[in-house]
Parts: sequence; structure tokens; C-alpha cells
Amino acid sequence: MAPSQQAKSSKSARGLLAGLAVGACLLIGLPDVQAQAPAKRPPAAPQATPQVAPQAAPQAVPGFWDPRRRPERPDLSRLTVIRFLTETDYPPFNFTGADGNLAGFNVDLARALCEEIKVTCTVQMRRFETLVDALSSNRGDAIIASMAVSPQLRARVDFTDPYYRVPARFASRKEAVMPEICPEYLEGKKVGVIAGSAHEAYLKAMFTDAELHAYPNDDAMRAALRKGEVDFIFGDAISLAFWINGTDSGDCCAFSGGPFVESRFFGEGIGIAVRKGNDVLRQALNWALFRVWEKGRYTDLWLRYFSVSPF
Repeated sequence: MAPSQQAKSSKSARGLLAGLAVGACLLIGLPDVQAQAPAKRPPAAPQATPQVAPQAAPQAVPGFWDPRRRPERPDLSRLTVIRFLTETDYPPFNFTGADGNLAGFNVDLARALCEEIKVTCTVQMRRFETLVDALSSNRGDAIIASMAVSPQLRARVDFTDPYYRVPARFASRKEAVMPEICPEYLEGKKVGVIAGSAHEAYLKAMFTDAELHAYPNDDAMRAALRKGEVDFIFGDAISLAFWINGTDSGDCCAFSGGPFVESRFFGEGIGIAVRKGNDVLRQALNWALFRVWEKGRYTDLWLRYFSVSPF
């Protein structure tokens, strides 16, 4: 599931990107990015029934909307129903609950958007690889399935503004946690990463003095950190957050430093896909996304499904 995009930079561009890496040490709180390929990534330790985040230790909730750029309310009179498509099994974003009903962050957000627009909402589950074809053949109106915006997909569908992004982060053993990470801090350190991924390309461009160890998959990379074979691992922060908080980690590890948000490597974010040219629905969803965020409902959903912040 790791992305295969490779960084190809000139010497001057590499210098600019190195500056961005240093900037990430200073601007840790900025949320961004999902790797462009593939279109989604699974969390490492999905839970069948997400738990409410403990109120005693509130986490920062990322914001992806600018309150100064309030979208105008579009003409919603032509919308009477929105048929959402999502995938079958991708917890905590989409899954079947213990009661047999559809559940998950994407499912609840879709329903919240329909309530804001005041239209009937249906949510249909399909295999991820069939979603774009189903949308194109008018078997649904919008895809809300953790689908990453990419140039390849933009050729087939239109996207709303991003409704979440996946940053990259380092994880280390708990006894070696670092509050921030800059390239110079990892000189000579062993860093695990997935071979051929955007994360590996980023490390090769930015952390040139680190000793990279490439692994074929997440399980092998995380096992290396548990065993102390590497000092850090670097990857998809949402997957890492679920692993850190799950039983598979054995309570060994924690995040080190904050999120890295370079969209050149990690993509444009996650959007809702609509058919090409369907600006009426796209604009309605953009307006509703802003309203759901502005009213605090997005924050409520985030805290319900993400007990460990990836940011």
C-alpha cells in the first residue's frame, strides 16, 4: 500500500526542499498531505468499534478550512438526494458496526453534510477499486472513501476541497522520544522506511545524513523499531497513530517530533469525488464541509474516531 512516487529534484530545488524540512521543525502544527499513490492507506491497527477520545487528555484537532475564506451558499434547490459511495472495510473510516449498520468517520461525515444541505442521503458500500467506475456510470453521486486527490484521478473525476490530510511522522521507542526532529538531529541515526515510498524519497532528499533502512512493508518496519534494530521509523501518521495506540506495538513506541507536510511528496489531501463537471454538487459539498467544521461537528467526529492525534 505504500506509494511509489519518486522525488526528482535539481540541486537548487533540493536546497529549497531542505529549507522546508528545517521549517517543519519550527512549524510543527501545520496539517497537510496524503501520499498521491495509492489512493488510500490503511491504519495499522483498525478497531471494530472506535472509542471516544478521553476528555482528560484533549488532543489538538487539525483544521483544514480558513475562516477568512467563507464560501458563499450555493443554489441548493436542484439537490434532492445525494447518493454517497464508500468502500466496504476500511476502519475507522468505513466499516459495518456491531449492529450491522454502516459506520465510520466517512459515513458520519457524509450524513452530516446531507443534514447541512437538507437533502436525503444514502450511503452504499462497494469495493474500493470499483468506486470510480460506479460514479462514472451514475450508480452514485459522490465518493467519500478516503480517496487521495491526484492528477491521475483528476482526469476522471472532480474533487471537493480536502476534508482531511495525512502527514508524515517519525516514531521512536518511548525511551528515545525527541520533541522535535530536524535533519541535523538524525545524523548517523538508523531510520526505517518503506522501500519505494514517498516517505523514503522524502528522507533521501531531506535527511541526507541519516542511515536509511528500507523494509518491504509496515509490519517489518515496525518490528524493527520494536526490536531496537532502528532508532526511528518514518511513515503515514494516521497508520502510525493506530499502531502506537494498539496492541501490536506492545506499548513500545511513541511519536517523535511533529508532522511533516510537504505536499510535493505526500500529495494534495483527501477529497470527495464527484462526476466531472458536476459543479452544483461539488460547490454544495464544499459549502457544507465548511459549515460542519464551523459548527464544531467536524471536531466532534474527529475526536470520536481518532483517540491518538496523527498531528
